[in-house]
Amino acid sequence: MRMRNKPWAAERLADYPQYAVPAPEEVKGNWAQKFGNENPLHIEVGTGKGRFVTEMARANPDVNYIGVELSESIIVTALDRVIEAELPNVKLLNSNAEDLAAIFEKGEVQRVYLNFSDPWPKNRHEKRRLTNKKFIDLYKTVLPDKGEIHFKTDNQGLFEFSLQSFWEYGLKLTFLSLDLHNSDFEGNIMTEYEEKFSKKGQRIYRCEVQYQ
Repeated sequence: MRMRNKPWAAERLADYPQYAVPAPEEVKGNWAQKFGNENPLHIEVGTGKGRFVTEMARANPDVNYIGVELSESIIVTALDRVIEAELPNVKLLNSNAEDLAAIFEKGEVQRVYLNFSDPWPKNRHEKRRLTNKKFIDLYKTVLPDKGEIHFKTDNQGLFEFSLQSFWEYGLKLTFLSLDLHNSDFEGNIMTEYEEKFSKKGQRIYRCEVQYQ
């Protein structure tokens, strides 16, 4: 479904720099100072409308969260959610995932979340998938040794591709669920897509991997 363009989105984002951080490249290496503490920093790449990152911040006040989203017209909805929540430990970046290395120093991020990423099902679009080698290389530039990627999707093809990609890269698989909502996993925070798909009876896949 195509998101309706919101020409006013950029102006609204600019009105709330305390949540939607302008020029994040200028904060590189100083995110702890930006948050005002030394808590761990977790980022969600492709944060969409912000439900996951906001609820994670609410549930884990001792962790700082950043939602990264390329589309202004989508992230502005996340901004509304963050404004309403008034949480000090969540911020948003209207940025391209490919720019992560320009925004964060090595080891500045402790965990990367990938939730319901675009599957890009055509073979010619494989390099756009957020779990291909190019992006796994990129996450490594901002994560510490043994940094983690947590991945969720409803798309079996993407999940299988991602597991293969993680294995070929040499990442350690630390958690795997082929049916998350019928597992004993605790503390799951659903995204908007996750709730929609699960209500239709679709299986949710989840894994956690770690750099070695």
